[in-house]
Amino acid sequence: MIPPRELTLPADLRAMLEAVRRIGRPRLVGGGVRDWLLGLAPKDFDLEVGGVDFEKLHAALRPFGATDVVGRSFGVIKVRSRTTGAEYDFSLPRRESKTGAGHRGFAVAPDPDLSDAEAAARRDFTVNAIACDPFSGELIDPHGGRKDLAARVLRHTGAAFVEDPLRVLRAMQLAARFGFTLAPETAALCRSIAGTFAELPLERVWGEWEKWATKAAKPGRGLTVLEESGWLAHFPEIAALRGTPQEPEWHPEGDVFTHTQCCLDALVALPEWSGADPARRRLLMFAVLAHDFGKPATTQRVEKRGALRWTSPGHEAAGGPLAAAFLRRIGALRDLDAPVSALVVNHLAHHHGQTTFSDPSVRRLARRLAPATIDELAAVMRADSNGRPPLTSPETHARIDELVARAHALALADAAPRPLVYGRHLLALGHQPGPEFKPVLDAAVEAQLDGAFADEAGGLRWLRDFLRQP
Repeated sequence: MIPPRELTLPADLRAMLEAVRRIGRPRLVGGGVRDWLLGLAPKDFDLEVGGVDFEKLHAALRPFGATDVVGRSFGVIKVRSRTTGAEYDFSLPRRESKTGAGHRGFAVAPDPDLSDAEAAARRDFTVNAIACDPFSGELIDPHGGRKDLAARVLRHTGAAFVEDPLRVLRAMQLAARFGFTLAPETAALCRSIAGTFAELPLERVWGEWEKWATKAAKPGRGLTVLEESGWLAHFPEIAALRGTPQEPEWHPEGDVFTHTQCCLDALVALPEWSGADPARRRLLMFAVLAHDFGKPATTQRVEKRGALRWTSPGHEAAGGPLAAAFLRRIGALRDLDAPVSALVVNHLAHHHGQTTFSDPSVRRLARRLAPATIDELAAVMRADSNGRPPLTSPETHARIDELVARAHALALADAAPRPLVYGRHLLALGHQPGPEFKPVLDAAVEAQLDGAFADEAGGLRWLRDFLRQP
């Protein structure tokens, strides 16, 4: 595999490497080399330096900026460049031996005398085990990573792969980010350690799922890896989608699992996702993943229009609690629970109710969605509609456009309507706090959503009239 572009290093990093090569053997390693070979601009540069001890390496790097040696026992030095503020990780080659259960059960021993091949052997996949001499550009590839990279195959580097179960979830997110497939022998190894999932710290599980949610180019491929590896069983909300039937007239793509994969891949093609910040990407990805979690429990075959058909009545409402349960299972940020669940529960709002979107209906939808928004709901709806290849539905997209246009006209596309009447208004009118406040304020919200008033002054007039009623 020929590198598609010359590897350009930042000037501050190159200066550090010039100093380091006087005392040791610096190599670029890991994901930065992989990304460069894929034609991507490396975002992180990890350096491994053989032939030198920790103290000499630290002394060589100290003039270039603040150094953090918190990883000393692992042979790691973090350098914050004095000139740019960029951070670089320099490490010594190291040996690892399994000492206990889980992702952290390793004894790590820096060993400056390890060869390039020995140092690479501890890495997870062959595509991540390619090193590069930063001065000659020579690629050091003792495990055939370039061939696997060209074929877009994830293959374990060695038998020690099974010692770290987190690598299975890493395979999931790498497959999603780069379109990799899992080598059959690696899938077999993953299945052999499926029982070790419980050993993983929840924060590490979340770390891999978050990369999947924010960086994927083919998110559906990540679900395929989970299925092939036998790890789908650890995520029962997703596993239940496999084999749940759908009516072929509306879903020619297959069962709910396949539909979900198609929807996820459709989402990343939308500008609403590709142009979003990580927080919104994360929200949209998990909402689309979970949008049909309610179908396995609600799918039934019933007579409709003179024929037996598969339908899933009420699956939107059923999916909300399942979405929240899944997010807890993977250790997601708790502030995702409410908006993801709201998007799941309302993802068919454009198919229900009246033929046109009235102002009150849009206001009520915005309020039900909060803290999610109508713009975010529209992205989920578009991904759902596009996830039924080869079917397309211009009518559905026109309906979504109508909803978005109405929401924008009401200034509700990215925020729910804020109540205009509060308890302080009742106090100002001489009422004492008590249980009777709530029904009055609830009625005020409903009147506001119906369009009875649109500002605080109008709300006060409505409140006085309401309180005068017998």
